[in-house]
Amino acid sequence: MSSKDQKRAPICEALERLRKKRVVPFDVPGHKRGRGNPELEQLLGDRCVSLDVNSMKPLDNLCHPVSVIREAEELTAEAFGADHAFLMVGGTTSAVQSMILSVCKAGDKIILPRNVHKSAINALVLCGAIPVYVDMEVEERIGIALGMENEKLKKAIAANPDAVAVLVNNPTYYGICSDLVSIVATAHSHGMKVLVDEAHGTHLYFGKNLPISGMAAGADMAAISMHKSGGSLTQSSVLLTNRTMNAEYVRQIINLTQTTSASYLLLSSLDISRRNLALRGEASFAKVVDMAEYARTEINAIGGYYAYGKELINGGSVYDFDVTKLCVYTQDIGLTGIEVYDLLRDEYDIQAEFGDIGNMMAYISIGDRIRDIERLVGALADIKRLYEKDGSGLIDCEYIQPEVVVSPQKAFYAKRRSLPIEETEQCVCGEFVMCYPPGIPILAPGERITREIIDYILFAREKGCSLQGTENPQVEYLNVIQER
Repeated sequence: MSSKDQKRAPICEALERLRKKRVVPFDVPGHKRGRGNPELEQLLGDRCVSLDVNSMKPLDNLCHPVSVIREAEELTAEAFGADHAFLMVGGTTSAVQSMILSVCKAGDKIILPRNVHKSAINALVLCGAIPVYVDMEVEERIGIALGMENEKLKKAIAANPDAVAVLVNNPTYYGICSDLVSIVATAHSHGMKVLVDEAHGTHLYFGKNLPISGMAAGADMAAISMHKSGGSLTQSSVLLTNRTMNAEYVRQIINLTQTTSASYLLLSSLDISRRNLALRGEASFAKVVDMAEYARTEINAIGGYYAYGKELINGGSVYDFDVTKLCVYTQDIGLTGIEVYDLLRDEYDIQAEFGDIGNMMAYISIGDRIRDIERLVGALADIKRLYEKDGSGLIDCEYIQPEVVVSPQKAFYAKRRSLPIEETEQCVCGEFVMCYPPGIPILAPGERITREIIDYILFAREKGCSLQGTENPQVEYLNVIQER
């Protein structure tokens, strides 16, 4: 397929042909191009609701594509340097889970870092695979987990030679990248598949002088959040596979959980966004890099904040760094990241991506402008001047690696009882506890609850982090499994 084909957007073209035909709809959705729900049409606009249509022969079918969707997938695969691409309408959660379900069955071991997104551990609950966590270094100054080191991976493989796959974050939420080429070589030499969670790495496929992408490194599968740095609509994603995978089997796995009523708003946004990145991605992400580096320099010049970057690279636990991630350590002004995040929103009308105990993140993308960056920098300077305080009582570690006692699936479905959080020390957790975003579990089913973890949860709750995953909405109680 020649590069000029990247100017095509087959799904969008098919939708435009359908719109011009003025077809009378006697199918779902029941709003019938918005006529049956005028308030929805008023909110979203006539153009949007008129394109919210059902699968039909001229538009193909995501579950079994043979025409325009298959062509869009082929264009996406070419643009990303993959053997095959699947358009996903269940977010990268669905893509990550499809990767794991494609290579793992009940009882299989998968090697992964503990700082994975909840979607990966949810997949283990679904399929019954057993996690083997690689020990992770922590950057002491900012308290975040670093990358997967190849030597530690080799130790995990030596102890678990029967593992079937390795999953890697590329990059982490905080911009940390591992030595992906070496990890792929190590895993493949032991007959293991390599799965890459690139929810925050779409731009790695199109930007210059950025860390290597999963497909370029030779990984078997990669999950890509096009809606994050790629510009498509929220919930739209892409799953990439290499020729080492049976693509049609992977599609069968996807169809186990993905909707049979795929949104053409999401599919067309993936089609348009792929075309945009293929034609203009390199120039667009060069601007994103420049804006992020400018912001990093200006924020560090304020004093008290630490917007970290490539200086963290050490060739091992930080093999590379994604400079588009504008993460700022805030505790040196006596405030947690979530407190700065809340102040930015409530007092300055600036919505950051997330705030946690130590860090605040501003997501810089193809839609940002320099004047927006300057407004953010000005607000951070103002917050330091008005709200800075003594931070000696703050907890300073984002990442605690729990002990796995039983598999996530066994713990999730075990008999459980509810206890006040303060009374759960040394119990085995039967549910998830996480701050969202970023959605990395503090505790997952099957993990030992320690005093340090309890203190972290209580501190995060007190400071206003959005805690999720527990059956108890207020996160005052935890479900623990009843051990014999």
